[in-house]
Amino acid sequence: MGDDRTLHNLVSEMSIEERNTLLATISGKYSFSKEPLYEDSPQDQVKDRSEAIEDQFTRLPWYRHLWFFILGLLKTVSPVKAFEENRIIKLGKEIDARFPGSFDYKQNLLLPLFYKALTDLKTGARFFYTALDSSVHRDKGAFYAFLVSLEMEDIHRRLQTETAPQHIIEQYPDATELELQQLALHEMEEILQTITEEQRCAMYANARSLYCLKELASFLYDRLLLAFEFEPSLQGYICSVRAVKDQLATLNDILHSFKDPPPMALIESLFVFILNEQEYDAAELQNILAQAEDSLVAIRVFNKQIPLTLILRCANRDVTLGPQVISGGEDWFMTFQGYWKEYIEGQFAEYLKRRRRQGLFESFNYFLKGKDLQYLEYAESEANPEGMPTEGFFSLSFLRTFYSVVFMTDINMVLRSILLEGDFYKREQRTAFTEYYNNLIKLEDDIKRFDYNLSPAGSYGKRYSLAHGDSSVPSKRRKIQIAIEDASTEAREIIARAKSSIEELLIILEAIIHKGSDGKYTILANMSHFIDRRTVVTGDALGKQDEPSKPAVSASKSAAFINSMLDVIQKLHKAQQSLVDIHVTELDNIHP
Repeated sequence: MGDDRTLHNLVSEMSIEERNTLLATISGKYSFSKEPLYEDSPQDQVKDRSEAIEDQFTRLPWYRHLWFFILGLLKTVSPVKAFEENRIIKLGKEIDARFPGSFDYKQNLLLPLFYKALTDLKTGARFFYTALDSSVHRDKGAFYAFLVSLEMEDIHRRLQTETAPQHIIEQYPDATELELQQLALHEMEEILQTITEEQRCAMYANARSLYCLKELASFLYDRLLLAFEFEPSLQGYICSVRAVKDQLATLNDILHSFKDPPPMALIESLFVFILNEQEYDAAELQNILAQAEDSLVAIRVFNKQIPLTLILRCANRDVTLGPQVISGGEDWFMTFQGYWKEYIEGQFAEYLKRRRRQGLFESFNYFLKGKDLQYLEYAESEANPEGMPTEGFFSLSFLRTFYSVVFMTDINMVLRSILLEGDFYKREQRTAFTEYYNNLIKLEDDIKRFDYNLSPAGSYGKRYSLAHGDSSVPSKRRKIQIAIEDASTEAREIIARAKSSIEELLIILEAIIHKGSDGKYTILANMSHFIDRRTVVTGDALGKQDEPSKPAVSASKSAAFINSMLDVIQKLHKAQQSLVDIHVTELDNIHP
């Protein structure tokens, strides 16, 4: 059960009707016994430790007082202590008579019947361990939320519908993003306040039973069983109580606290999760439900066969000793409330992500002249879920489209004319301009080569495919991760090179049209060649041929070139900002 979101999806995506159908299937296949798991006998009742023995001794007739007084003198103990020791001996004989083969009170030994009953209890309790580990341990809040959906269907429906972003936005169309989320959380609190006392008690019973079941399922049975040693004369395993009495006391507290079988809603919730993981036919469903009942039977049988409280009293020489009720389940409401708070915040975060992506695509639609993004063919995406996952997929798709739609048509002619005809004051300026220009010219080839390397025939894709066939799970995961990381590293390098080239070209271009204090341009020595010549650079290409010797044309030529430069700068700035915005959406794990 490797998907940590499975239980969350059960809560948020499974409709009430779908749940009821599945629950009806479960309840129709099997009926669990409502017989108590643990029943206190009169001998198990616990009285106040500080007064019980003294009170019992006081109520004895005078001749019994005299007898224990004489017995105490012989043993050099108080009459009350002599009385208590007498009670312990009687208790040991009672255990021997009522539960033969479980405990030797004379030697303080747990006998083979105890070992067998404990082994059966372990087998029964551990049946629930997988479902508990995959649900409660993984996301207690989501599990409680699912339980609430069964116990309080009206509350669950309201939480789902009345805190949804779209509902809140319709109610408060003028609220800010922050206000919308706060309003949703306020709505959640209002709904939770309508939970009745009866509903709270029912959920507490579920949560308490769940906690006890979890404690019983996760008890360290193996550590306790390892303390037993085989005794040939008894043909079974025995153990000194003194060696394990602390563990027995813990187990006794759990069993005493887990008196009633789990509520049906709790059992159903566990099975909904199990059944959601895998399809079961009727026979398999019947079998798994029977195993659950067998597990509860094993708990009942242990409690009937093994007088754990009496054994501990005898072993500890204390007839007033009794189990303590363990605490647990009291936090269900805070956990449930915290789950829905986190869920609502997540819903609004997703809403904002979608809105951010929507705005991003709207800006792309204008900037990329209505053209669709040219996605990488072999990278993982919604269109190709079987592709190889890699970082920067969205950024590379944008750069690929930007190259063909904007760079080559609107930007390249201006940059190319500067590269071919520009007379830079400094050689390093020309070298830098050439390097950054060439980086952008090669961008499409770099992306195409990278996309091929993600294919099954490419260097990354081939390693990725082979890794999936590895029989060793740890080795498989490691190889897959390495292949993905190597591909992501190259993707980051391509994106970083494009970003850096755009940034540096912007610095150079803005410097080209900048004049110094003397009124001369500071980067190109032949700036006049571009603004005075007959060839006027436009936003699309080198301009048309103008007629010579028209005095008013010089200013218009100059303005045309400067405007072309400004247009290029604007488009590069837009590409630069788009890559920043895309990076934010990629951090949000949003696929276009």
